[in-house]
Amino acid sequence: MRGSLQAYKQVSVNAQLASASPHRIIQMLYAGAIERLIQGKAAMEQGNIAVKCERLTKALDIVLSLRDCLSMEDGGDIAKNLDALYYFMGSEISRANAENVTQPLDDVMGMLREIKSAWDQIPTEYHYLTETN
Repeated sequence: MRGSLQAYKQVSVNAQLASASPHRIIQMLYAGAIERLIQGKAAMEQGNIAVKCERLTKALDIVLSLRDCLSMEDGGDIAKNLDALYYFMGSEISRANAENVTQPLDDVMGMLREIKSAWDQIPTEYHYLTETN
């Protein structure tokens, strides 16, 4: 049953990605990173090291993907600040995983939620702005 649910979720995510705007994809990345951090923290608190490592690694991969998406040439100071912030987040996720501490995860989740909240407020007419025509 659990495998079927996971397969269904993957198909659903793939369908959303196929029709998503660049804006929506970033929203999904933020949500995915936050979800993996919550799962990783719960696994850490339960002593489930394998799941903790897997979920925190996925969260780290998402944060690194967000960092890779930055346009340093076009983004100016905002891109530079986000680059530094994503680097810091990655370091904190790695530290939490290595030291088995939850506070860095809470800090990173707070930062991601704040950025996602701002991202969610971008008006619809700007959602396709990054597409090449």
